[in-house]
Amino acid sequence: MKNNLFLLLLLVTSATFAQVKFEGTVKDSIGTPLELANVVAINQATKIMDAYGITNADGRYKLALTKNTTYTIQVSYIGYKTEERVIQVQDTDIERNYSLQTDNSLDEVEIVYEMPVTVKGDTIIYNADSFKNGTERKLEDILKKLPGVEVNDDGEIEVEGKKVTKVMVEGKDFFDGDSKLATKNIPSNAVDKVQVLKNFSSVGQLSGVTNNQDNIAINIKLKEGKDNFWFGTVTAGGGDSSNNSLYLVQPKLFYYSTKYSINLIGDLNNIGEVAFTRRDYFNFTGGFKMPSETSGTNLNLGNNNLGFLALQNNKAKDINTKFGAANFSMSPNKALDLSGFAIFSNSRIQLQENNSVQYTDADFNIPNETTASATKQSSDLGMLKLSAKYKPNTNNQMDYDVLGRVSKETQDQNFLSSEIGSINQIEKTKPFSINQNLNYYYTANENNIFAFSGQHLLQDEDPFYNAFLEDKANYNSTANGLGLDNMQVGYDIAQEKRVKSNQVDAKVDYWNVINSKSNINLTLGTIYSQQNFNSNLFQFLDDGSEYNPTPIINNGLDLNDTKYTFSDMYLGAHYRFITGKFTFTPGLSAHAYSSKNEQFGSEYKNAFTRVLPDFNMRIQLKKSEQLILNYRMQTEFTDVTDLARGVVLNNYNALAVGNPELESALSHAVNLAYFSFNMFNYTNVFANIGYTKNIDRIRNTSVFEPGSVISLSAPFNSDFADESVNVSGRFQRSFGKLKASVSGNFSYAKFNQFINNKVSTNENYTQTYRAGLSTNYRNAPNFDIGYRFTLQDNDQGATRSKFYTHAPSVDFDALILKRFTFRTDYTFNDFRNKEESINSYEFWNASLSYRKTKDSKFEYEVKATNLLDTKSQNNTSTNAFSVSATEYYIQPRFVTFRVIYSL
Repeated sequence: MKNNLFLLLLLVTSATFAQVKFEGTVKDSIGTPLELANVVAINQATKIMDAYGITNADGRYKLALTKNTTYTIQVSYIGYKTEERVIQVQDTDIERNYSLQTDNSLDEVEIVYEMPVTVKGDTIIYNADSFKNGTERKLEDILKKLPGVEVNDDGEIEVEGKKVTKVMVEGKDFFDGDSKLATKNIPSNAVDKVQVLKNFSSVGQLSGVTNNQDNIAINIKLKEGKDNFWFGTVTAGGGDSSNNSLYLVQPKLFYYSTKYSINLIGDLNNIGEVAFTRRDYFNFTGGFKMPSETSGTNLNLGNNNLGFLALQNNKAKDINTKFGAANFSMSPNKALDLSGFAIFSNSRIQLQENNSVQYTDADFNIPNETTASATKQSSDLGMLKLSAKYKPNTNNQMDYDVLGRVSKETQDQNFLSSEIGSINQIEKTKPFSINQNLNYYYTANENNIFAFSGQHLLQDEDPFYNAFLEDKANYNSTANGLGLDNMQVGYDIAQEKRVKSNQVDAKVDYWNVINSKSNINLTLGTIYSQQNFNSNLFQFLDDGSEYNPTPIINNGLDLNDTKYTFSDMYLGAHYRFITGKFTFTPGLSAHAYSSKNEQFGSEYKNAFTRVLPDFNMRIQLKKSEQLILNYRMQTEFTDVTDLARGVVLNNYNALAVGNPELESALSHAVNLAYFSFNMFNYTNVFANIGYTKNIDRIRNTSVFEPGSVISLSAPFNSDFADESVNVSGRFQRSFGKLKASVSGNFSYAKFNQFINNKVSTNENYTQTYRAGLSTNYRNAPNFDIGYRFTLQDNDQGATRSKFYTHAPSVDFDALILKRFTFRTDYTFNDFRNKEESINSYEFWNASLSYRKTKDSKFEYEVKATNLLDTKSQNNTSTNAFSVSATEYYIQPRFVTFRVIYSL
C-alpha cells in the first residue's frame, strides 16, 4: 500500500510541475484595481475551462496553466466590457495586465464560460458543475470540493470555520434546524448553484442593528428543469451475511415550484446505514432558540433520557433502522409563508462491549472493575414542526412555530461485573415535549424598531429503571442501606421517575437607530419555570408483589415529591457603534432572581439580584477577514432533580440524593476568534481560543462503600473554581487542483473531585491534530489522504494516564470509461498507551457502480463495507475518579447489490 501511495503522490507532483504560472493585474481605464474580477482560461483544443481566478484588493490574479498549450483568456467584471485574448503557453511563467472599459450598453453581456466562483456583496455563488468530475452522488460530495466549505464528521456544513445555521432549496427552508439531512440526501445532479449567504438575517428589519456576521445560510439553486416536477432517487438492494439476509430501501423524492415544495426521505435497512441517530434527534433544534439565551441566564432543565450506550461512528454489532421524513413549504400569497416537517425514526440495535475501569487513587480503596455487556436497544422517535411567517409589508413581520417531540425507548442490558457479578437491567421511557415560539417585529420608522419574542415549553419525562442482581453477597451492604428484603433469590430493584417542566421565556426589544453606525438596544424580559419531580424506589419480591423499602442511608427518605419554581426578571442595555474597521457592542443586564423548592413539608427559598456585563468587538480587517472578541458573565441554575432529597437510583452501582439548598453558579467566558478566506489564492484560515472559569459550580461528592465500586453521591456548591481552555485552528490552501489542510484542537480542563471525603485536583488534556491532502481533477482519479493523531492525558492527582491514537486514512474515487464509478476508503487505527499498543483495527469499504450515461435513469452498484471483517474497535473515557477503556464490537463484512433509479 505504501508503494501505491508513493506512486500516486509522484504522479500528482509531476502534474503540478508540468504547469506554469500566469498572473497579472486587472484595472479599469483610469488605473483603479478591480477587486473580484473574473479571469478564466479556456483550452482551445478541448474547449474546456482549465483554470480560473479572482482578483484580490490590488487587482492581482494568478492561474496555473499547462505547458505547451494554447488558451483563450477571458476577463470579466460587472459593468465592464469582457476582454478576450489568445495566448500560447510554453515553459516559462507569463505576466499579463488587463484594462477593462466601461460598458454603457443595456444589453446583457454574454459570458460563454460561467465562473466557478462569483462574489456579490455578502453572497458567494459556486457553480456546482465546475467542481464535479462525475463521481458525485449527494450534495455533500459537491460541498467538500468547494473552497472555504467543509462538511464535518457529523455531516454538518461549515463555511470559513462557521457552522451553517440554515439550509434552503430555492429559497425555501429544508428541514429547519439541521444541515445533515440536506448533505446526505439532496442528489448532486439536481444542484446548479450553491449560494453561501453571509451576515444572514431572517428578519430584514434587524439586519442593520444586530451583529449577523456569524450567521451563515446556504441556498441551493436547482438545475433548469428540476422545478415543477418530481426529482430524486429510489434505491433498493440486498445481500447475504453469515448472520442474516441484508436489505435496504431508500426513496428520496423532491418537488419544487414557485408556490410550494415537498421533500420526502425514507430509509429502511439492516446494514448499519443510520440516516438519523438518537444524537441527531436530541440535538435537532428545529430552528428554535430561547429568547433568554443572550440575557446572561442559563437555566438547565436537565436531561432525563435513558443512559443509552451510544453508537460508535454508526457502528454496532447489529443495526436495523427505519426512517421517514417529510418537509413542505408553501406561499398562499405574497404576505404568508407556511412550512413544516415530520420526522420518524425506528431503530433496533444490538451492542456488545468489554469495559475496563481503573480508579485513579489507591487511597479511595476502590477496586478496578471489568465488565462484559450485551445490550438490546429499541427506539421510536417522532418529531413534528409547523411554521408560519406573515409579512404584510416591510414594517411588520410575525413568525409562529410549534415543535412537538414524542419518543418510546427501551434498553435491555446483561452485565457481568468482576465485582458485582451478573446484573440484568432494563430502562424504559416515553417522554414528550411541545415547544411554541411567537415573534413579532415592528418598525415604527427608520429610527425606531420593536420586537417581541416569546416561547413556551411543556415537557414530560417518565424514565423507569429496573435491575436484577443475581449475586446477593456482592450487593448485601448496599441492599441493607436501601432497606431491601434480603430473603429473596436475588435483588430485583426498580424505580419510577416523573419530571414535568413548564417554562415561559419572553422579552421585548427596542432599538433606537442613532445613525448608520450606531444604535441602542433596550431589553425587558422574563423567565418563569415550574418543575415537578416524583420518584419511587421499590423492590420486586419472588412472589411477584412489590415492597417499598425504607433506606437507612438517607434517613428513610426513599420517595421524591418536589416542586421547584424559578423566575428571572431582567433589563438589558446594549450600545452598538462602528468606527473604522471596529464594531463595538458593550452591554449589561440587571436580573432579579427568585427560586423556591418545596418537599417533605419544607420550603427552601432564594432571592437575589445581579448585574451581568457582556462585550463584543469585531475587527473587519478585510472583506473576508475578521477578528472577534467575546466576553460574557453568566448565572447558571440547575434543575429539580439535583434539589430532591430522596434516594435516586441512577444505576445499579450509582445512588444519588439531592440538596435542596443548592445555589446558583457564576461563569466567566472569554473567546477570541479569527476568520480569513482569501479568494485570490483560496486560503482558508480559522483560529479560536476560549477560556471559561466557573465559580460556586455545582459538583458531586461521592462516597464509595469500602472495597466496593458502589457509590452514593450528592451535589453541592464547590468553593473551588473550575477552569477550562479550548484552542482550535485550521489552515487550508488550494494549489490548482490540490487542496492541503492542517488543523489542531487542544482542550484543557481543571476541576476538583470530592471522593470519600478527599479533595484532589483533576486535570485533563486532549490534543487532536489532523493533516490532509486532496485533489479535484475533472478527468482523472481523485484521492483524499488524511492523518489524525489524538493524545488523551488525564492527571487525576495520584495517577496519570495517557492514551494515543494514530489514524491514517485514504479515500479514492475514479470515473472509469465514463460509465463506472469506483470508490474506496481505508482507515487504520492504532490505539495505545505509553508502553504498548492496546489494540489496532482497520476499516476498508469499497463500491463499484455502473451507469450507461450520466443521464441514465438506472444505476447499478455493488458495495462492500468492512471488507477486512474487523471485529471490534476501542475507545477511552474519563470521569472524576476513573479512566475506562472499552472494546466495542461491530458489524461484520457486508456485501450488497443495489439498483438506483433517478426520477
